[in-house]
Amino acid sequence: MLKLRVIMATLCLLTTLLGNAAAQKKTLYERLGGKEAIKAVVDELATTVAADARINKKFARSDLNRLKFHLVEQLCAVTGGPCKYTGRDMRTAHKNMGVTEGEFNALVENLVAALDKFNVGENEKEELLAILGSTKSQIVEVKSQATGTPLPANFKPAPPLKTPKPLANVGKASDKK
Repeated sequence: MLKLRVIMATLCLLTTLLGNAAAQKKTLYERLGGKEAIKAVVDELATTVAADARINKKFARSDLNRLKFHLVEQLCAVTGGPCKYTGRDMRTAHKNMGVTEGEFNALVENLVAALDKFNVGENEKEELLAILGSTKSQIVEVKSQATGTPLPANFKPAPPLKTPKPLANVGKASDKK
């Protein structure tokens, strides 16, 4: 009887460990809820940023459709999803924007609020913020906590998308720049 209990306990433990291992193999993209969930967060973030005087001046000349399209693409790609990011690298995209540390931090606050609105788990949120935080040195050009600074005159935004790309197509093989 004791052997049977030991075998049963071992089997239960093994099943639990295998279940945990399988859960850990899910990509961050899958744990976030996939492309539709990423699109919802990006839409919420764009709405929040547009209303936030601490950072909305930095987006005054940006094509909102392009920005949202590439942000969904980027988040999908960096979290292990099927998308390929086709936008500019972070240094080029933010060159001459004069982004301050304060403005970068304000955007992160807005992203956290968007993630919280959709009940994204703490582990997933921390993992995503760590990935995105690694780009800070490529985006921030001004070491200051100031916010609400205007775009410098020499900032050249990316051109609008040549043909509007519906966000539903992000990550499909038909996506071309």
